[in-house]
Amino acid sequence: MTDEQSNKRLKTTLGGAGRGNMNDTLQSEIGALKSEVARLRQQLQRQNALLRPLLLRQRLRPLRLKENHKLPVTVSTLTTVDLSDIDASLVAQVASFVGTSRELLNLALTCKSFGWWQTGSEMDWSLAEEVARQTGRSGLNYINGVRIALPRYVRGMRTWLSILRESEHPLKFNTLCGLKHSSGDRTSVRCLTEGGSGGLALANGYVMMSGIHYAEFQITSGTPLIGIARPMPRYSLRVFARRRLHLDFFETTMHDDFLATRRDEWGDGVVHACEICCADGDMRWTDWDRDDTEWEDWEGMEEIESGDTEYTIGMLLDLDEGALTVFKNNRRLGMMKNGLSGSYCWYIRLFGEGPVAIKGGEPPLQLHHGDSQDNESILYVEEDM
Repeated sequence: MTDEQSNKRLKTTLGGAGRGNMNDTLQSEIGALKSEVARLRQQLQRQNALLRPLLLRQRLRPLRLKENHKLPVTVSTLTTVDLSDIDASLVAQVASFVGTSRELLNLALTCKSFGWWQTGSEMDWSLAEEVARQTGRSGLNYINGVRIALPRYVRGMRTWLSILRESEHPLKFNTLCGLKHSSGDRTSVRCLTEGGSGGLALANGYVMMSGIHYAEFQITSGTPLIGIARPMPRYSLRVFARRRLHLDFFETTMHDDFLATRRDEWGDGVVHACEICCADGDMRWTDWDRDDTEWEDWEGMEEIESGDTEYTIGMLLDLDEGALTVFKNNRRLGMMKNGLSGSYCWYIRLFGEGPVAIKGGEPPLQLHHGDSQDNESILYVEEDM
């Protein structure tokens, strides 16, 4: 036997011994795993045996209650917490997560610690009022591209909770000339008397300065005029209303007075007012300079049918594109006017018709040219009282 053959036989013998040891190790591990599985199975069976009677009693409990007509007596324990030991600022911070004015009012009604004046502290009002004040000034309800006018806080007359509620529902008719709010709702207006001479309602506490904005006017009867106009100070509008029985943005004798209230936020645009006549659908606009403010046709205009006693007119003001689009009963009619820039607010003119309500929301269409999300933030201001 040569040396080469001896080496081959030695390697073969060693290789067989190694495989045998490996098989023994695997068999040992498999046996251990089987033992563990058997142990866990027995443990599971014991647990099931203990739980099975409990589950059976739970299933039979409704039947037994039905037979005996007796309900178990539950004894509850009342736990009280002394909030006086907790720092008021910490409680206010936790309460700020409540959010809305309605929820804060409910919080104030739960106990004196939340709804009563905080005597001996830096706050001169209740904890709920403090949270409402912080929330209102934090800009939580701000709307991009809109400046909202909120009332001032006056002790004994107006609370921070009411101011917070105003910020939650900002779109309303703030200034009325010859009209009144319907049933105390500031989002709805009507004539002073049944079949009265009419007037104007202006949502000048909701000034649209940039971006895309939609308003829907719910009309119960009649054919009002609906449009946009430049925002003006309320005291100026009161002066104008005293001089004219019916305030009209298209009255040529008032053009100079309107232009005298010009602000920088109007921008360089020349369209200062634009309105649609719901009767026949035509429109007109003015720059408060020219006298020929005649009614014009526009593509998509549509008159109100004789049977349309109740209908909605929607208006989409896109200040990114400078366009005003009109909808009727959630159906797009078309773009009524372009070339718009600067700040505007909604208004409506009635002529003896029934109540008309305004509400904001999303337009009934998909914007394809891109949503505007980079508009300037709203400013917290106080309206002129």
